[in-house]
Amino acid sequence: MKKIILTLLVTAVTVLVFSMNAYGARYGARLCDSDAAVTCMRVHADDSWESLWPDPQQRDLVMRLNRMNTDLRPGMIIAVPNNLNLDPMSISPFKQNVGYLGQKQVVVNPNQLAWAAYDSDGTLVRWGPAVAGMGDCPNGEGSHCRTPSGTFTVYDKKGADCISSQFPYPKGGAHMPYCMHFHGGYALHGSDEVPGSNSSHGCVRMFPEDAEWLNHNFVKVGSTKVIIEPYYSPV
Repeated sequence: MKKIILTLLVTAVTVLVFSMNAYGARYGARLCDSDAAVTCMRVHADDSWESLWPDPQQRDLVMRLNRMNTDLRPGMIIAVPNNLNLDPMSISPFKQNVGYLGQKQVVVNPNQLAWAAYDSDGTLVRWGPAVAGMGDCPNGEGSHCRTPSGTFTVYDKKGADCISSQFPYPKGGAHMPYCMHFHGGYALHGSDEVPGSNSSHGCVRMFPEDAEWLNHNFVKVGSTKVIIEPYYSPV
């Protein structure tokens, strides 16, 4: 009986940790206890991405590692690679090749807060930060704000002037540059609000430059697959 109770307790804690990873603490802070290749620093007043990392390539590396492009605030914990000259592809959480696919795919992993673009041969060609739905919607904005898991196909895309028809709730108007709709009103799109934790109303937010690249250079309406992986996998 004690063994069964212990197993159930471990399972519950594991699910809770995965849920916190999906909806809670920012990604960069979580790396502090698990990644020896990074050094963690606390943000001070007047610190900014530009002041801390004047070199744009190094700044981009740190932002991608932390899965965020929002302004820094005092007290934040930021993970900094020990080697600031790494190729961003070297810190990808995705496999470099997944085998022949026969078609392009965009994979979104809400647990890793990241997306990946695979060509038809299954080779990773680009990746970047992404945040999915926050879970429960705030202020009565619908019953839930979780990005649906599954395999979908991009059925529509628009340019820099794309806006939401639903949010802010209930009339819409939120800026969604380079949107690529894959299921109902759910879309991949650029955003300046990628904060290092899942926080959207259900769409997948990514850095604007990544969304622009996907929209212009990778995604083909009617054929490109979008795979949204589950938020967590209970043991």
